[in-house]
Amino acid sequence: MLAFNPCILIPIYNNKDTIRDVVRSLEYLNLPCLVIDDGSDESTRQVLQQIDADFTWVSIIHRTQNAGKGAAMATGFRAAVDLGYTHAVQLDADGQHNASDVPRFLERARGSPEALILSKPIFDDNAPAVRRYGRWVTTFWVCIETWSVDIKDALCGFRCYPLQSVMQLYQQTKIGAGMVFDTEIAVRLHWNGVPMVNVETQVDYAKGGLSHFRYLEDNLRIIRLHTELVLGMVLRIPRLLLRSRT
Repeated sequence: MLAFNPCILIPIYNNKDTIRDVVRSLEYLNLPCLVIDDGSDESTRQVLQQIDADFTWVSIIHRTQNAGKGAAMATGFRAAVDLGYTHAVQLDADGQHNASDVPRFLERARGSPEALILSKPIFDDNAPAVRRYGRWVTTFWVCIETWSVDIKDALCGFRCYPLQSVMQLYQQTKIGAGMVFDTEIAVRLHWNGVPMVNVETQVDYAKGGLSHFRYLEDNLRIIRLHTELVLGMVLRIPRLLLRSRT
């Protein structure tokens, strides 16, 4: 049984209008929180400075240049491990994720400390149709890439990571720095034999507001990612076949 010493990780890029409410919604947990600023603008940095002063359990880590969500999470993972944490609950800074569900993720992580605890989102009517379609497509390809239906949703950034397995993965390969991060790390952790646990949670797109998704550039990166993962799956067919049989 692994030790269990969790923290919260929140990557942020220019979400100045929502980040304070997100932090306040987590205060009841009495957990340390690392907010990773991925090169935000000055107005966001001022908001973060005030949060740092007002909430003693929050630490702000600044990256000098914007490099994408994956880069911010890599910075957060390393900082969490250096501080002695064993697990990290990831939430987005836009307010879409339901902070009241964090204890459910922690409960599942405590019971299965070696597992990646994933969201299985429940969407309101305000979820854009293009987002729903994109999730269906991604789920289809992830099932092929893992030879399983273990990952119910590879896009939602509300998760609890086992940090030991994450750092082992980073020693093996480079994870995408941008929007492809959530999908890629879930598939690669699955390839490494990390168990997947899915937890249903409500996601509210109405709270999000600011989106950093760049339609052409990020869709091309997603296509490239799934091409690479399918090729990686082909190389792992014997191992995946054995796992599916057991």
